[in-house]
Amino acid sequence: QMGYDSDSPMAFGEVGRVGVAIDTLDDFRTLMSGIPLDRVSTSMTINATAAILLAMYVALAEENGVPAASIKGTIQNDILKEYYARGTYIYPPAPSMRIITDIFSWCRENAPKWNTISISGYHIREAGSSAVQEVAFTLSDAVEYIGAAVRAGLEVDEFAPRLSFFFCVHNNVLEEVAKFRAARRIYARIMKDRFGAVKEQSCLLRFHTQTAGCSLTAQQIENNVVRVTLQALAAVLGGTQSLHTNSKDEALSLPSQESALTALRTQQIIAEESGVCDTIDPLGGSYFVEKMTDGLEAKILGLMDRIEEMGGMAKAIEAQFPQREIERSAYEYQKGVEEEEITVVGVNKYTDATAAHAGVFRVDPAIQERQAKKLERFRAGDHRRGQGELHARRDRESDGIGLRAILARFALTTGDETMTDRLEKLAHIGIAVENLDEAKSLFGDTLGLVFEGRKALPDRGLEVAFLDTGNTKIELLASTREDSAVGRFLEKKGPGIHHLCFKVKNIRRVMRELADAGLRLIDAEPREGAEGHLVAFLHPKSTSGVLIELEEE
Repeated sequence: QMGYDSDSPMAFGEVGRVGVAIDTLDDFRTLMSGIPLDRVSTSMTINATAAILLAMYVALAEENGVPAASIKGTIQNDILKEYYARGTYIYPPAPSMRIITDIFSWCRENAPKWNTISISGYHIREAGSSAVQEVAFTLSDAVEYIGAAVRAGLEVDEFAPRLSFFFCVHNNVLEEVAKFRAARRIYARIMKDRFGAVKEQSCLLRFHTQTAGCSLTAQQIENNVVRVTLQALAAVLGGTQSLHTNSKDEALSLPSQESALTALRTQQIIAEESGVCDTIDPLGGSYFVEKMTDGLEAKILGLMDRIEEMGGMAKAIEAQFPQREIERSAYEYQKGVEEEEITVVGVNKYTDATAAHAGVFRVDPAIQERQAKKLERFRAGDHRRGQGELHARRDRESDGIGLRAILARFALTTGDETMTDRLEKLAHIGIAVENLDEAKSLFGDTLGLVFEGRKALPDRGLEVAFLDTGNTKIELLASTREDSAVGRFLEKKGPGIHHLCFKVKNIRRVMRELADAGLRLIDAEPREGAEGHLVAFLHPKSTSGVLIELEEE
């Protein structure tokens, strides 16, 4: 969840217990083996490292002949709730939000069937919030994400239909039904009135539900089957699109195969025997449910208004507001249980001191050791054969295997070496031009960029000019002789984008690692660039047709 490799001291005791260990693209191949990625939708509960896992997913799909446009699935990708409900974040809020909006943008263009975020109230509720807090904080997170995407230049109707939500469902059946109904009302109005959404799909609150792990008890675990059944029924009556039912023994351990099967059968009986799935909103019109829906809606909106007064959810998190609210709610609930004002059957009422636990599932401790050894072999170079095969394929196929697949290999392990460790930032965009003075006038005088200077490079047959955009630079490249690289580019393709230049900290290390990853280098050794920094180029045949320059800081 936080990008540590399986052999990291920070991962000790976690491998095999908190999901599948994905250290490398090879692990992803093993996990997805035999699954047709163009037909099966996959959901990944991943947040801080969601971009890396999505990149690996795209790389694997395209490796198997499935284009990114055909893949279907979901990444949770909801970082805000990590700061106040769960804790598995890596970066500060602002860079994290940038990654999320970049994913929105990329998927809109390249993977339109992919759900780019699952805004989660589940972890908020599991941390101890009330039903009102769960919805208010979740929808406030959504407002923050949508606002950030709009400010980044995305049209709301272009990305909103792929937004989804993830809620928890507890034991109070009618309250939970009313909670989901109120959430749908509020979200539709937010999208129409605040963000100006026109498409109906942009206003739909599509959500997944999971039964409440925190409601399960270690005492009399058979009672948990009944709890899960009631919760699952409430979720269906409330209109959930998909459902996860917890297993009865999850208060003690990871579920056994038998318990997991019972949880699955619970869903199947509700779906195929109960009849509650035969109609939409089956409790709509009930006096009590309608009254409770109205009451919850008013309380949720009141709490959201308080967050807006603070400047939005990001500011509220900085002020520790949701953290304090959840802590207070969790304390009051536990106090109620201990003082027997709240009944938990088998815990503070109808107890049975003679009840014994059945056997529980135990994770083999050797799993971590095996995974660590596998990772050690990978680092030693066993992965290079597979990378060489991909490299050969890129040479055979003119369209390459996709930029995100390449970025996935910029992060062959998710721990010590990530994309952001190698490519620091975009240094400049190189544009080949036929007349430097005319191009300088266009970008400087007409478009308003700040001219920084020009420089002749006679040994390369070039003259360059730099203009500052505020966030990066534009490098204009004009050929001063026909046999120069830019001259050949202009003759073949005409004026246009020539290359992208990225800053790196240690260019020789990055060149070595990218070569090991199967990317082709034009330069065997770094050389001095136009601004006096060491530079090197990657061959466009290995980077989806884009010439990439590395520039050492």
